[in-house]
Amino acid sequence: MPDMYEPVGYETYGEADFLPNQSEALVPPANTINRGWLPYGFENTPEGKELARLNASPLDSIAVEENLAKGKEMYDIYCAICHGANGNGQGTLVKREKILGVPSYDDVGRNIAVGTTYHTLQYGLNSMGSYASQMDTKEMWQVSEYVMKLKEDLTK
Repeated sequence: MPDMYEPVGYETYGEADFLPNQSEALVPPANTINRGWLPYGFENTPEGKELARLNASPLDSIAVEENLAKGKEMYDIYCAICHGANGNGQGTLVKREKILGVPSYDDVGRNIAVGTTYHTLQYGLNSMGSYASQMDTKEMWQVSEYVMKLKEDLTK
């Protein structure tokens, strides 16, 4: 069994046996999208964000509790460190003065909506980066709905 001791080298981007005259690292076919990701129809501009304000969540209105539970789970992982567990802008990094200027969700000047929250997760805003590579489309909508619940709880 000499093959167990002598490695067989493969050229990473060599010619594939099953695809003659083509590389193994293929470009995806034209007009296709990644699984779990949907194209977002608003541009990363202030005008695009205002248009997104009118955008409603496409999630199933029957599974509200399930969506909020998943949204809370994702929020606790990605958002609470800065925005705080209850959305008041007093997360651990803010309390340690590592990041300043994190808004509270009940700030009337911000006037956040579920569509603008999704837009911010998609593209980022100011010092907050995009989370489109960490969450799929459904998870970003779930977090957006959970943020709206936090906003509602803060204004009570």
